[in-house]
Amino acid sequence: MDINGSECITIIAKEFTPAAMEYHRQRMAEKGFTIDTPIVKHLFFETDGLGKPKALFEGEVRYSVTFVKNKVK
Repeated sequence: MDINGSECITIIAKEFTPAAMEYHRQRMAEKGFTIDTPIVKHLFFETDGLGKPKALFEGEVRYSVTFVKNKVK
């Protein structure tokens, strides 16, 4: 997974475990990332700002986890 220059990365999965395992599988801690929010179910929508938002994944619920780059002070 190419994460060059990213401050924030979100993984979306059908099940909880694959989303959670991605932190370890991608060695996110070694790359300076932490988990930002709990891994919970979401509905995803996309909008162009003009029309009605369109449901992604055919309206099916997905788990998501967001990783945030640690800020060095």
